[in-house]
Amino acid sequence: MKRKSILFICPNPEGVAPSQRLKYEQYFDYFKTQGYDITVSSFKTKYFWKIVYSNGYYLSKVFWTIIGYVKRILYIPLLPFYDIVYIHLNVTPFGMAFFERIYLWLNPNVVFDIDDLVFIDNKSKVNGITKYLKSSEKYYYLFRKAKQVIVCTPFLKEIAERYTSHVTDISSTIDTNIYLPVNKYLNNKKLVLGWSGSHSTLRYFYLLKEVLLELKKSKDFEIVVFGVNECKIEGLDINVIPFSKENEVPALQRIDIGLYPLPLNEQWVYGKSGLKALQYMALGIPTIATKIAANLRIIKNEETGLLVKTDQEWLVALICLLDEPSNRERLGTNARKSVVDKYSLTANQNIYLNVLNEITNPSSLDSN
Repeated sequence: MKRKSILFICPNPEGVAPSQRLKYEQYFDYFKTQGYDITVSSFKTKYFWKIVYSNGYYLSKVFWTIIGYVKRILYIPLLPFYDIVYIHLNVTPFGMAFFERIYLWLNPNVVFDIDDLVFIDNKSKVNGITKYLKSSEKYYYLFRKAKQVIVCTPFLKEIAERYTSHVTDISSTIDTNIYLPVNKYLNNKKLVLGWSGSHSTLRYFYLLKEVLLELKKSKDFEIVVFGVNECKIEGLDINVIPFSKENEVPALQRIDIGLYPLPLNEQWVYGKSGLKALQYMALGIPTIATKIAANLRIIKNEETGLLVKTDQEWLVALICLLDEPSNRERLGTNARKSVVDKYSLTANQNIYLNVLNEITNPSSLDSN
């Protein structure tokens, strides 16, 4: 069988961004076994990725942005030679759909993969000026013109279906052969509350500041915050573990109770697939999450986790899980099974493959 080729156009280098590595990047090896050759072109270099969300470095950011545009231009004459062009989020971050139009003109066999509500106003605190350089027009253009659209939440699916009928909803997924439970669900040590995220989502962890300070008055616990370089709340024992791919699973395995707070009044959260909650759940960690958006899909309240809204509900849920190891074990075990059955690589690999085959060989789709 003749092998087929896919060009992945993405914002970030391979292996660093959760929106890429815990979505389609995990399936590269599987795609290769199914007859696809993979080429990845990221807009950012690894150095640019390291500095882009840091304060300062303004000249470097401008320089590496220009380099990103040069890379996109250099790929233009190569586009017709790929069987599929898989665009994650956009071709370029700024301006109207100029490059997106060129790419689709030269190769209409495009898969558009979108996560988060990137087409709404979401100003960066570090790179605030970029807000005025961005345009949502490119995302609506890709919705309309891509042959296949992949989304990760029911809310995004609803939006995409206004523009096309070729929409597939695939949540962020977990490699359950790597994410293995180790928790013994015992109260013979100081228990660990854990949160995982990034610089851009750390503000969500701070939503729990008052809850955790109140909890500290009656309960002794530690906190692990993974994925950022700094996190401090006076009066709380917080162990910060910066992100590294190698340390991600070991760091999360230290957690006894997973925390996934989200704001109730922010439209942006409706684009989130609940990835961090899925990571906890895959490790058999009982998870408390805000009762909103995709969390309603991935967590069945009081069966595979706890869904809460108010500070008082957070406090009650935390006390319950801290005091009752049997409840932690029940929720954690059920959560692990749910992820294996619905949100693992094995459960979703053929869904991804069918999206690709719909473009390259629509007459012979995988029946699974």
